[in-house]
Amino acid sequence: MLDLQDLYQEVIVDHNKHPRNFHRMEDANRTAEGFNPLCGDRLNVYMKVVDGVIQDVSFEASGCAISVASASMMTQQLKGKTEQEADTLFHHFQDMVTADADAPVDAGQVGKLAALAGVRRFPMRVKCATLCWHTLKAAQAQKPQAATTE
Repeated sequence: MLDLQDLYQEVIVDHNKHPRNFHRMEDANRTAEGFNPLCGDRLNVYMKVVDGVIQDVSFEASGCAISVASASMMTQQLKGKTEQEADTLFHHFQDMVTADADAPVDAGQVGKLAALAGVRRFPMRVKCATLCWHTLKAAQAQKPQAATTE
């Protein structure tokens, strides 16, 4: 029988092998590039925001399984959310992946993103999981320079 950690690993592997919303969005009105200089992960986030609501979000990436899976899961969670809700989710996610390894995970705050809680046991992997979120923030702010995890 699978335990919760095994199930979470299967979710991450699935999102890496079959990323959701993995494409360049031609009608995006917000975009940003992200780069993790420590491991070389790169991604672009594309958003279509109308009246403060994220109508659509997608990404393109070349990177590790954690980076791609996190971006895939992030895009699924954000469609239809307001930018304020996205900011709140960003903070909950950041808190979750930087918490103590044994801290409980509040899935009510992060939903399916709870599958990525295990990265906090590997501090170098936290940057892989958060790159897409920092890039999302750069897209929201329409920053021209690449977002980084540094």
